Amino acid sequence: MPRRLIVAITGATGSIYGVRLLETLRRLGSVETHLLISSAGWLNIQHELDLDKTTVHALADVVHNVRDVGTSVASGSFATDGMIVAPCSMKTLASIAFGLSDNLITRAADVVLKERRRLVLMVRETPFNLAHLRNMTSVTEMGGVIFPPLPAFYHRPASIDEIVDQTVDRMIDMFALGSPITAAWPGLKDSDN
Repeated sequence: MPRRLIVAITGATGSIYGVRLLETLRRLGSVETHLLISSAGWLNIQHELDLDKTTVHALADVVHNVRDVGTSVASGSFATDGMIVAPCSMKTLASIAFGLSDNLITRAADVVLKERRRLVLMVRETPFNLAHLRNMTSVTEMGGVIFPPLPAFYHRPASIDEIVDQTVDRMIDMFALGSPITAAWPGLKDSDN
């Protein structure tokens, strides 16, 4: 069975994370990607990155229409390693938390959870209100992983691309798809020695 990963891009800001995730998985070459993009996700891709559908679709192995809840990724019998929603809007988070399965993104996430596969949600909102926090808790209790794109600075990034790459690499490493992409933290040098 090929290694398969579902990648969804929703209407929160940060579409660069989803696109960079697809680019990185394409470079790895060992993962079959199944792409789902909401209509608001497309708006953000166009606004934030000036990319068209043809360009983004070419980054995935299979592209699914978010209204097609009868496609392969809507069934638990279609084996995957899991799913990453990057970025994940608060609407999508709420739909997943309440098991609404009202489109293919939330249905695929529901399937991933029920099959006990890994679901990673790159939630994008700030500040969080109580509904956001409760929905994140609910998804966590179901086995999902809440992964806000909080930048790390210990590797001293010199550009936005380096910040995005480090976050995307950490997400991919969560799926153990081969050798870790991100170098392990070596620890701080003791300044007293």
